[in-house]
Amino acid sequence: MPEGTVGGIRLKLEDMDMAWSVARDISDQLAGRYRVRDWTQERGNLFQAVRTEKTVMWVILSLIIAVAAFNIISMLVMVVTDKQSDIAILMTMGARSGTVMRAFIVQGSLIGVIGTFLGVIGGVVLAQNIGAVVPVLERFFGFNLFPADIYYITELPSDLRTADVVKFALMALGMSLLSTLYPAWRASRTHPAEALRYE
Repeated sequence: MPEGTVGGIRLKLEDMDMAWSVARDISDQLAGRYRVRDWTQERGNLFQAVRTEKTVMWVILSLIIAVAAFNIISMLVMVVTDKQSDIAILMTMGARSGTVMRAFIVQGSLIGVIGTFLGVIGGVVLAQNIGAVVPVLERFFGFNLFPADIYYITELPSDLRTADVVKFALMALGMSLLSTLYPAWRASRTHPAEALRYE
């Protein structure tokens, strides 16, 4: 290449996720022997690894939420079993099956809403302060989380995205509400005569 000539132009975007569409637009507008590449092509392996890691994190967080929903189910089933005589007394006093069912749905929903709220607040605070938390943990446990001779990064990066927080919060709320249905239905099917037979 002759001296003093330009061999290429590099663009830096504010939103790195727009690199592919910007590269495509530039390629469509340029004529001749020009080659347009974006960072996803130059760092393909890294990009694929990050994408795979994000998918795995979605699966892991979904499983954690599912376990929490299962805990709500098991807790409410134990409450229904423990309070069966009380439910039977309420039914003999005139409470309908729908009333009993709504009572357990409200109880389980409150647990889910409070748990989701506390989880979102705790997660957001931790994500925003992870740079300060990691050194404290390293000093407390006496090890280096990201040794410079092994990893390319020496600190734990955090990119808090509102859309992801909202999606997981809605998923947690939805699963916690669904988890109340079976225990509430089981409570509403209590037969007062059988429940009070040995009382």
